[in-house]
Amino acid sequence: MDTITTQETQLGMSRVLASSFDEAIDKVTLALKEHGFGVLSDIDVAATLKARLGEHMEPYRILGACN
Repeated sequence: MDTITTQETQLGMSRVLASSFDEAIDKVTLALKEHGFGVLSDIDVAATLKARLGEHMEPYRILGACN
């Protein structure tokens, strides 16, 4: 993956990729598959917030992965 920056905290790690949000989801899903993981759940937080509260936020998805 084309990584721009990586941040590590006590709670986790984040990476900023040089791609669109949808391309990043595809890249992460493929990388997980290559390492023996499957995505069991995909929660679109932004869509849920919009549907339930009418609020807009930047794209935000939670991928639940398991091997």
